Amino acid sequence: MSIAIVGINHRTVPLEVLEPLLVAPANLPKALADLSSRPHLDEVVVLSTCMRTEVYAVVNRFHGAMADIREFMAAWSGRPPEDFSGNLYSYFDEAAVNHLFRVSCGLDSASLGEPEVLGQVRQAAEVARREGASGAVLGGAFRHALQVGKRARTETAISRGTTSLSHAAVALAGQTLGGLSGKQALVLGVGEVGEMAARAFADVPGSPPLMVANRTRARAERLADAVGGRALHWEGVPGALAQVDVVACCTAAEAAVVGVANLGQALARHPHSPILVIDLAVPRNVDPGVAALPGVTLLDMDDIGAFVAGRLGERREEVPAVERIVAEEVARYNASLAARSVAPLVSAVHDRAEDIRRGEVARLEGRLGRLGPDEWAAIDLMTRRLVAKLLHEPTVNLKTAAGTARGEPLADAFRDIFGLEP
Repeated sequence: MSIAIVGINHRTVPLEVLEPLLVAPANLPKALADLSSRPHLDEVVVLSTCMRTEVYAVVNRFHGAMADIREFMAAWSGRPPEDFSGNLYSYFDEAAVNHLFRVSCGLDSASLGEPEVLGQVRQAAEVARREGASGAVLGGAFRHALQVGKRARTETAISRGTTSLSHAAVALAGQTLGGLSGKQALVLGVGEVGEMAARAFADVPGSPPLMVANRTRARAERLADAVGGRALHWEGVPGALAQVDVVACCTAAEAAVVGVANLGQALARHPHSPILVIDLAVPRNVDPGVAALPGVTLLDMDDIGAFVAGRLGERREEVPAVERIVAEEVARYNASLAARSVAPLVSAVHDRAEDIRRGEVARLEGRLGRLGPDEWAAIDLMTRRLVAKLLHEPTVNLKTAAGTARGEPLADAFRDIFGLEP
């Protein structure tokens, strides 16, 4: 049984190719059910964020599993495999574990070291566990990955001074507009990304009360109250577009919520007021055609990613230290995996020795039946300790050798010595 990863992300394809391959949180159970039904995948976790979709799987046949995952991606996206298969990356066994640990540490993120990915890894593992798609192998790998992510952020400065993509988007908006003081902002959508964007806008000194809109009004009201803003009915969004300087789109909608028609109508009411539109959603919330409207500047995830890449600063210096942590933890993971692989043999050896011990004590009882309970208890304890001490060093050596060139010959020798079946 081996761990394999097949993925695609913002580095391997442009946004328009990545979009249809993303799996929204509400659709994760459906995706997991599809993948779990395929013959070469024994366990599955899907990690899908605004910048990546990765399928982690325990596979029983590598090439068959790769075909299963590519077929899933084609069916999910509605695109033929040749549209994206050349941009897929894959990792196997130790390289797969190494990649998962790097993702958890933020080394593979658009914003180096960003903390949100740790929560995304945790959520992906939890949904897979709840849906019965993952088991002991992936469950253990993801638990270890979360520990590695926490260790990297505790022992290094990889996350020091980092900003989420939402905060980066607000910073880029300020740079684009020459500052945000006095600028009216509107946030559409109050999920995790929308909430972070709203809080970032609310922290700008001298800005008017933030406008927040969501299809569920109560959620918009809760966020608006938290940031000192004003909640809007969703039906009021077209009118609000005519009043704002900046609009950040962060909804989970699978189609554009800001298009040429509704934004064009808003601009017609205020023809001399430029507007900055930030599309923080994947799939995109904004029709790219709005960029052609007079007075409109459109920023999307590619623009934000490029902005973040130029502001890495000191965090880049922490990468070697985090890579060392990842390497140490991969070695520790492999050692624990190897030790677990010989656990059944170790148990069988101890069971065999215990059977022999009990048999010899029983024969002794037939000859020394006059001994009292205290004496028999002492004999029982002494023979248990004797067996434990005799087996301790060989057992440690077997566990230490597991996963190395010595491991399998030593395991075979154990089976021969103790008369155990392979």
